[in-house]
Amino acid sequence: MLRTAYLNPSGMTTSVILLNLYGSALHILTIVKRKCVKDYIHHTQSYMRDVCCSMRGGMGMESHYVDAHLVQRKLLIKSGKNANKCLEKELVVLSDSERKKAKLDRSQLFHNSDSKPKQSFALLGKAGAGKTTFIQRLCLDWASGSLPQFQFVFLLNCKILDLTQSNCSLKGLLLDLSMSPRCEDSDSVFKHILSCPDEVLIIFDSFDHIKDFEGLLQSPAKSHTNTKYTIKQLFSGLFQKEILSGCTLLIATRPKDVLNQVLRKMDSLLELCGFSPEDIELYTSKYFGDNTSLQESALKQIKNDRYIFSLCSNPLLCWTTCFLLEHQESGNDLPSTLTDLYQRATSKHLQLASLENSSLCKNRKLLDIPQLCKMAWEGFKNHDTHVNPASSTELLDCALKSGILTSFKTSECQKNHFADLFTQNLLSAVHLVQSKQVNEKMVVANSVVHQKKRKVQGESQDVLQRFVTGLVFQKAPDGVSILDSSVNIKAKRKAVETHLESMKPNDLLPARLLELFHCVYETSSAKFAKLLLKNLPDNLSFYGTQLCPSDVYVICHLLQYASTLKRTFSINLQDTCIPISGLKELVGLQCIKAFWAHTADTIGLWEDLHRSNDELNLKSAIEKFTLHPFKATEGYHIESLPVLVQIHREKKLPMSEPVSALDEGVPALRHLQRLEFELGVQNGPELFPKLVEALPSLESLQHLDLEKNQIGDSGAEKLAGVLHYLKCLKLLNLSQNLIGDAGVEKLAKALASVPSLQSLSLYGNAIADIGAEHLALALPDMNFLLDLNIAFNKFTDLGAKKLGAALKNCTGMKSLELWNDCIPYGVFEHLRLQDPRIRSL
Repeated sequence: MLRTAYLNPSGMTTSVILLNLYGSALHILTIVKRKCVKDYIHHTQSYMRDVCCSMRGGMGMESHYVDAHLVQRKLLIKSGKNANKCLEKELVVLSDSERKKAKLDRSQLFHNSDSKPKQSFALLGKAGAGKTTFIQRLCLDWASGSLPQFQFVFLLNCKILDLTQSNCSLKGLLLDLSMSPRCEDSDSVFKHILSCPDEVLIIFDSFDHIKDFEGLLQSPAKSHTNTKYTIKQLFSGLFQKEILSGCTLLIATRPKDVLNQVLRKMDSLLELCGFSPEDIELYTSKYFGDNTSLQESALKQIKNDRYIFSLCSNPLLCWTTCFLLEHQESGNDLPSTLTDLYQRATSKHLQLASLENSSLCKNRKLLDIPQLCKMAWEGFKNHDTHVNPASSTELLDCALKSGILTSFKTSECQKNHFADLFTQNLLSAVHLVQSKQVNEKMVVANSVVHQKKRKVQGESQDVLQRFVTGLVFQKAPDGVSILDSSVNIKAKRKAVETHLESMKPNDLLPARLLELFHCVYETSSAKFAKLLLKNLPDNLSFYGTQLCPSDVYVICHLLQYASTLKRTFSINLQDTCIPISGLKELVGLQCIKAFWAHTADTIGLWEDLHRSNDELNLKSAIEKFTLHPFKATEGYHIESLPVLVQIHREKKLPMSEPVSALDEGVPALRHLQRLEFELGVQNGPELFPKLVEALPSLESLQHLDLEKNQIGDSGAEKLAGVLHYLKCLKLLNLSQNLIGDAGVEKLAKALASVPSLQSLSLYGNAIADIGAEHLALALPDMNFLLDLNIAFNKFTDLGAKKLGAALKNCTGMKSLELWNDCIPYGVFEHLRLQDPRIRSL
C-alpha cells in the first residue's frame, strides 16, 4: 500500500512540525519551571530578611548583633589501660590558650580545608549562648548572598515540630514545616532540590528538644517521595545520606543534653563562645544606642559589679541585665543573684506589658500568674517549652506582649513557647514554692543537689535548683517579687534549710559540688556559706567540669569565708576550660594552698603575672602549682610538659629574662612523687619521648606506671638512658609494652643504678631467654628490690632456671612471678619447690 506524506507549503511533514512544537513546548515549560524556582529562592531570601532581621526585644540584627566566635572542638578516643573494648568518644578538653587558637569566625563555618568535604555540623552552646541568634544571622548571610554555595536554606525549629507525626515526607518537611514562605509550585521546586543536593543547607535549631536520642538513627527514611515517615526518620535518612545525599546539615543543641551517637558521627563540632569582656562592652554600647549618658552609666554599673559582669558573658543574661538597667529607677543597685535578676526582669516585663496595653493586662494581679507558673512547671517536667493553646486568651496575649512567651510560625502553624530556659524555670520555681498542691518533699527534691546518684542532670535542672533555693530564702524588694506574699512558705523554707544542713560535700561529684556552690550562693546567706566551707574536703575537685566566669565568681565568693574558719584547700581545676583570668582569681585566694590546672594555662598565668610585674603573686602561683599525682590519660596532658621542664632548667619563662621566683626551679616538678602514663596504644609510643625528656627533672618521683603503652624496645632504651636520675623511684610498672630482649638488656643494666627500686613489673611483654638471662645477671645488683613480676613473657625453662638461680643471691626479695606457657609445668613446679618466693600468679 502506498503511503502519502503530506507536505505544508514550506516542505515540512506534519510529524516534523509536531515534533518541533513539542520541543518548543518543553523548552517553554523548562523556562517556566526555572523561573518558578528562581522566584521561590528570591521570595525565600526576602522572607528570611524580614523574619531574621530582629533580635529579642525588637533590636535590629544589623545594628545590635555582636559577632560571636566559634571554637572548633574534636572528639577523642579513649584507649588507655582502663578503656573499654568499645571505643568511648568524648570532646577533647581545650586549655584557654588552645581555645584561642581554635577560634573561628562565622564566615569560616562551612569552609572545607580537609580533603574530605564536611557535610554535617553540630553547633554547641549553653542556654542563652545565642545559638538561635547565630542561626538567624547565618540565614541573613544567605539572604544577602554571602553563602553562594547554597541555593536553598531550610530552617527547622525542633520546638514546633511534631516529632511523632507519621505522615510526613521530605518534601513536606522542607517546604511546609521549615521557616520558609508557602511555595506555589512545590513539585517543581522539590524536583530541583533533588537535582542539586550539594547546594542545600538544612538547619535543625533547638535539636535538644528531640527527646529520644537513642532511637534517632534507627529506621532511617530511604525514599524521597514516601509520605509516611516521622520527622525523626527523615532526619535519620538525611544524616545517614539515605535521602538527599550530599546536602549539608547543621544542628544546634546544648552540650549537656548530649546527642551521644549523633554527636559522634558529626563531621565538625563547633562550640559557640560566650561574650568576652570586650564583647560585653560592645553589646552594652549597641543596646543603648545613641543614649550616651545611659550607655556610660549602664556600662559603669556592669563593670563595677563583678558578679553581674561575670553573668554577662552569657549573651542572654547580658541582654536581661541591659533591659533591667534601661527600665529600673536610677540609683537602684544591680541584682546580687541570678534569682534576683530574673525575678526583677520578669516583674518589669509584666509591668511594661500592662502599661503598654491596658486592655490586655490592665491589672497584673487580675492575671492568672499561678496558672502561667503551673504551665511552666508542666512543660519543665515533660522537657517541653510549648504552652497549651487552650489557656486563657488574655493570659497568653499578655505573656506574649511581655516577652515571657514567644510565637513561632511556619506556613502550616503557629505555636507559643516560653521565651527562654531561665524564664520558664523561674516560673516553674514559683509554682513549686507557692503552690499548695506541692509539698515540702517535692520542693526539696527540686531545690538542692542530692547525695544519691540520679541520672545526669541537664542544664535546665541546674537552673531550676538555683531559682527554687533563691526564692525560698531571698527577700525581694517591694513591687518586684512575683511570689504571692499571702502564701506562707515557712514550712518549705525549713525543709530546704534542713536539707542544706545535712549535705556532705565530700561525697559529691565535681559537677554536683559546683551546683551546691551555686545553690548556697543563691541563698545570700553567710550562715549557709560558712556551713558549706566547714564541711568541704581539704581537696576540692572540679575536674572535668567546664567553668564559666560566673562559676568562678561564685566559687571565689564563697571561699572568702574560709579565713573566718581558718581553713585552706587544694583545688583541682584540670579539664575545666577555666580562662586564665579566672585561674588568676582563684589561685590568688589566700585559702588556696595548692592547685592543679592544665599545664599550658598555668604557664600562661605565670606569663600574665610576669608581664604585669606582679612578682609577689607570681612567686605564690609558682609555689602553689602542683602536679602530684600526675595522671596522663590524653595527649594534651603531656604535650606541655617539655615547656615546663625547660622553665625549670633555665629558671625563666619562655621568651623572658631569668625570674627570681624561679631561682629554685618549678617546685611542682621537684616534688612530684607519682606519675601514671596512660595514653595507650594510639598516643603512647608517639608521646613517650616527651615524658622521657621530663623524667630527669622529677627528682622525687617514687611511682612510675607505664603499663599498656606499647613503647617497645626503642622506648625501653630511651627510658634506660634516664633511669639513673630517678634516685627515689620505688615502683616501676612496664607491663604489656611489647618490650623484647633488646629492650630488657638496656633496662637491666640501668635498673641497677636505681638504688631505691622495690617493685618492678615486666608482665606480659615479649622477653625471651636472652632477655631473661640479662635480667638474671642484673638482679643481684638491685639491692632493695622486693617484688619482680616477669610472668607471661616468652622465655622457656632455660630463662626460668637462670632467674631462679639469680633469686638465690637476692635474699631481700619477697616474690618473683615468672609463669608463662613456654615453661614446662614440671620445671616450674621444681623451681617453686626450691624457692617458695617463686609464684605463678
